[in-house]
Amino acid sequence: MDVFGLLGNPVGHSLSPPMHEAAYDEFGMDARYVTFEPATDELGAAIDGADALGVAGLNVTIPFKEEALDFVEPDEMATRVGAVNTIDFSGETPTGHNTDVAGVRRAFAHHDVALAEQDAVVVGAGGAARAAAFALADANANSIHVANRTKSRAERLAADVSDSVGDQLSDGVTAGGLEALETRVSDATVLVNATSVGMEEDRSPVPKAALHGDLAVLDAVYRPLETRLLSEARECGATTIDGAWMLLYQGVEAFERWTGRDAPVGRMNESLRARL
Repeated sequence: MDVFGLLGNPVGHSLSPPMHEAAYDEFGMDARYVTFEPATDELGAAIDGADALGVAGLNVTIPFKEEALDFVEPDEMATRVGAVNTIDFSGETPTGHNTDVAGVRRAFAHHDVALAEQDAVVVGAGGAARAAAFALADANANSIHVANRTKSRAERLAADVSDSVGDQLSDGVTAGGLEALETRVSDATVLVNATSVGMEEDRSPVPKAALHGDLAVLDAVYRPLETRLLSEARECGATTIDGAWMLLYQGVEAFERWTGRDAPVGRMNESLRARL
């Protein structure tokens, strides 16, 4: 039996096990997906132990994504983003990958939104924001503006993306606080909320007045599926993408890397949404 799993702390809330096991069932695979919750200072031992026990692959979530870089051989994307969310044990040494970037890209593609030549705003500067910013940059967006409550974190992310892609973006990567967010979003064609705003309370990180019908809006929050941001964006005629699509497609990308099979996206999506 092949064993796959998730490293995080905490992981009890994770929807990854049923999503991945739906894929195993679709193909009749003798495989299981389990969760592991090592102490926050035991990540290296957990990865070594998984390797020694023959675990086939691991996803990595909070708070270990950045630290995992130190215990695997990261690929180019994981190195650029500065985070690992997928580990593959099929080689001589564990390799680290970042499928969150593909999760963003494939979520937009599923909704027929092309990211090339778009003027994008990313709200937030954490792991989801980094994935979104690099996805947009690699898709040849026209411009990316990173907005965050702590301006210095937005500036660091913008600098990392700029250093990675050089002058590939015609209007570059900029950063700022939240005070100019309304103006920035009013002029944008793509908006990504990569903060937790809207998860615990009925609140949006973006003023409704900034939303418009030419926007495509991805909210990384998936509980609830219909956040205030998405509800208000839909009212304005925008294309809206809930956070479960990003969660789904990062899992799809991991499954395909581990198994070499095309993932049963519909079956995985059905299993995921049945639990939301």
